[in-house]
Amino acid sequence: MLATLPLLEATDFPVLNRSHLETLQVNLGYLCNQQCLHCHVNAGPKRTEIMDRETVEQVLAFIDASGVKTLDLTGGAPEMNPHFRYLVREARKRGVHVMDRCNLTVLALEDQTGLAQFLAEQQVEVIASMPCYLEDNVNQQRGKGVFDESIAGLQQLNQLGYGQGDSGLQLNLVYNPQGPVLPPAQESLEADYKKVLGDNFGIVFNHLYTLANMPIQRFGSTLISKGQFEDYMKLLRESYSEANKDGVMCRSLLSVDWQGYLYDCDFNQQLGLPMTVDGIARPHLSEIMGRDLQGLPIVVKDHCYGCTAGQGSSCGGTLS
Repeated sequence: MLATLPLLEATDFPVLNRSHLETLQVNLGYLCNQQCLHCHVNAGPKRTEIMDRETVEQVLAFIDASGVKTLDLTGGAPEMNPHFRYLVREARKRGVHVMDRCNLTVLALEDQTGLAQFLAEQQVEVIASMPCYLEDNVNQQRGKGVFDESIAGLQQLNQLGYGQGDSGLQLNLVYNPQGPVLPPAQESLEADYKKVLGDNFGIVFNHLYTLANMPIQRFGSTLISKGQFEDYMKLLRESYSEANKDGVMCRSLLSVDWQGYLYDCDFNQQLGLPMTVDGIARPHLSEIMGRDLQGLPIVVKDHCYGCTAGQGSSCGGTLS
């Protein structure tokens, strides 16, 4: 947690307020079959935090009350939550668009039989972590053998129609830089990914999202241990773009942790910075059912420069 301490001090980041709520991003727990260097939630195989069925029901009740049309499921590996498929089915029954932030290797787990087929049947958009198209780079960031398992997962999804023409099954990849640098231009890197993955493995996908690494949790601790934290924060600050401010994800997204508590974004969640609602110290889903959140202030700190630096960075890729 040392990496979080410098970020909790006073900030000069511009004031932000919430706009119309469009997306409910739900963290189903920190359990994951991988333990990646860049992971901002510090997920891994030994984490025990998992959203229970009662809280899942509260998520569905909030969707009913708010009319939210997009449910963004994350973790850890969200699919490892025992209630994942139930939540997806119920959300789809309500006509909600569901996104699954998938690490790809989870598709090969013995206890996840039929997962890819389930995602296709429910027309879930898959947003897959693929930090590079080169084997050595992927294995360095995510672990030995992860590249081959990720390629197999992508091929499995392609066989079901993901990323294929007008199938309607969206497959989008996510790139993270290897170290304390900003990601390259999204459009040109997407072209490189499509060429290499297509030529070498026959893989197709819809879009590539490039995300900046946030200086928190595991990545932040690594920066501190290498003496790079201050330099990286300086890079983010100096790369701030005013044009990105109104497009940041926190303005139209609400983040829910595994216990049902609310944050303006997933990064604030990991820093323990709950959203502000009428003086409630730590608002919970059950406390704001049906409430209009538009206009409420967003909690900002120095890490917010990570979303507004360069081309900008959000759960949907660059902003510029």
